[in-house]
Amino acid sequence: MRARVIAAAGFVLALYVALCALMFFNQRSQIYFPTPAADRGDLGSWFVESGGERLKLWRVGPHTDDPAAPALIYFGGNAESVDGNADGFVSAFPGHAIYLINYRGYGGSTGTPSEAGFFADAEAVHDAIAARHPERAMTVIGRSLGSGVATYLASVREVQRLVLVTPFDSLVNVAREHFRWLPVGLLLRDRFDSIARVRSGSVRARTLIVIASADEVVPAERGKALAAAFPSGQVQVLRLEGAQHNTVGMFPAYLRTLSEFISG
Repeated sequence: MRARVIAAAGFVLALYVALCALMFFNQRSQIYFPTPAADRGDLGSWFVESGGERLKLWRVGPHTDDPAAPALIYFGGNAESVDGNADGFVSAFPGHAIYLINYRGYGGSTGTPSEAGFFADAEAVHDAIAARHPERAMTVIGRSLGSGVATYLASVREVQRLVLVTPFDSLVNVAREHFRWLPVGLLLRDRFDSIARVRSGSVRARTLIVIASADEVVPAERGKALAAAFPSGQVQVLRLEGAQHNTVGMFPAYLRTLSEFISG
């Protein structure tokens, strides 16, 4: 009897270890969901080189060739076709030169997604856009996974205003919510530890955080934890009651508040 119990326990342990190994080696397929290239003849495109990769950016609005126009950079979610924001952003930010970023491996950009790659690309994109619009400080918006990219960029480059939509404090804490039975703190390679960057004081931009109260992907508590890490005078929080992760854009207060914050 004892031998059977030991054998059963060994089998369960081996199965658990195998599951951990499977999650470890396939984790990026659970984080990144690259979008296909889009054919948008109504939008301007521009390519930026980054570490041997070629990134496709959408240039939106009438001011992308105006060096005096303030620039706005948008980093989207893990499965978001960023060109879908074009019309709304042109309406909300009429005086800005707007750039919607396709991450490496997304939307016609070359390469394979990774945290280190996204961060390197964010710096390359910022520097290329800053060279086009040298006269004005820029705004950076990051949504969901893009909030981690935007927070990183604001910690290493000068950003005037930072908007984080359905953000998280760290990807490890989000993963813990979804995989409570796994030691995700040990397994996760791409961590997007935004709260550590905020706590270090390296993020100095005025910041707006948008939290969806009914978010089923990034629990609202993760955005609240990130907001609490900022000095109180630096951060403004918009809580959209009843909004889910992918429905924030359906709430009139969303773009209205972003427009007021960015133009204020």
